[in-house]
Amino acid sequence: MTCLYISSTVSNVQISPKRILGRWRSGFALDHHTISSEYLGDDEFGHPVFDTRRSAVGELLYTLKYRQDASVVDVIADAAAGFVTRWNPRVDALVPVPPSRYRIVQPVPLLAEAISVRLGVPCASSCVSKACDTPQVKDVYDYDERDRMLAGVHIVDPSQVRGRRVLLFDDLYRSGATMNVICGSLYDSGCAEAVFALTVTKSRSKQ
Repeated sequence: MTCLYISSTVSNVQISPKRILGRWRSGFALDHHTISSEYLGDDEFGHPVFDTRRSAVGELLYTLKYRQDASVVDVIADAAAGFVTRWNPRVDALVPVPPSRYRIVQPVPLLAEAISVRLGVPCASSCVSKACDTPQVKDVYDYDERDRMLAGVHIVDPSQVRGRRVLLFDDLYRSGATMNVICGSLYDSGCAEAVFALTVTKSRSKQ
């Protein structure tokens, strides 16, 4: 497993895999999202302005997520699939985390489909659905409170994951709260054999 922590170039993208902790058997982000962020002051509207440097894959994800540029999907998917192939968790289904908000370009479903094609495993895009809107939990630091807020939000279709080794996929790992709740549901109501986790990037903020 040591080699997974060494920076490498996959599909012309430099990545430096980081472990992400949760209820899954094992999980990784391809890299940190940002390298540094320096506060420069406030703009004329009183909004803080930062000089932010992102990792290579973090910049690609930013381009996809905030500039709605889907041309980078193949590059990110190549890097993710290449890493999973080396990691070799032997998954036989990929489950994307449902989007938390509406976007013209939804990064997680696009990337999940592209990664699943490259890995040769089905993308169970409808396996996890939302019974209600996802509450904002990024500023809630108590784990029990996060779980309480997210209880009952997600519904798992067991027919798509029962007895399978599942790769749970999201774009950014911040607190891991949503992924943890979904992982528990994949085990409890989905009857998955094993759950692994992958994100494109990981926040540098303290969890």
